[in-house]
Amino acid sequence: MKREMTLTIDSDSANEAFARTVVAAYVTRLDPTLEELADIKTAVSEAVTNSIIHGYGGREGEITIVCRICGKQIEVTVRDEGIGIEDIPKAMEPLYTTKPEWERSGMGFAFMEAFMDELQVISKLGEGTTIIMSKEIGKAQAEE
Repeated sequence: MKREMTLTIDSDSANEAFARTVVAAYVTRLDPTLEELADIKTAVSEAVTNSIIHGYGGREGEITIVCRICGKQIEVTVRDEGIGIEDIPKAMEPLYTTKPEWERSGMGFAFMEAFMDELQVISKLGEGTTIIMSKEIGKAQAEE
């Protein structure tokens, strides 16, 4: 059975906490551990923050978050219609940031990769970026 939830928010940093809370509430139906829940919340926070800071750079826009549950897997898609990413592999390098003056750590994609099982980044200059992340709930317990 496939289930889905869509949330559209303004590209305002005040909405980042709301977005991660909504995604966390949605995924609770899979009975995740606190660690799995924290991982998902962190990854969503990083993706939404990237859209706000790098995608829109302070200008107004919308961020759409789609959560899909299929079996014990959660897939979270975060999409913006911002400026896009010129060089995705470079952008995904730890410590790389296009906004050093904003004192950004450049660890957003590294955190997303570390906390989720899969990460895909699709972007086109002038059209925006889509981040697709997935995590299997209960995977760590099954491996023990």
